Amino acid sequence: MRPAPNRCPTHPGEILREDVLPALGKTKGEIAALLGISRQHLHDVLSESKPISPVVAVRIGKLCGNGPTLWNRMQSAYDEWHHINAGDI
Repeated sequence: MRPAPNRCPTHPGEILREDVLPALGKTKGEIAALLGISRQHLHDVLSESKPISPVVAVRIGKLCGNGPTLWNRMQSAYDEWHHINAGDI
C-alpha cells in the first residue's frame, strides 16, 4: 500500500519519540549516550527539527536491532516529499 502523495511521510523522529523511546524504558539522556550524540541533538531529532543522518541511522538501527535501512528510508521519504512539495524538483 502506497501512502497518499499529498500526505507528508512521518518524520523518523516522531517514530522514535512516540514508539521507540517509551518501549526502551530509558531516559533521553541515556538514549543520547547510547547513540553517541548530545541530548540536544536527540531533542532536535525528536522534535523533528533535524534529520536523522546516515551515521545516526546506523546507531539507531543497532540499538533497536532493525538496522539502518528503515531509518534511512523514512528520512529519505520525508525529505523527498518536502523537496517535491517545495518545488525543488
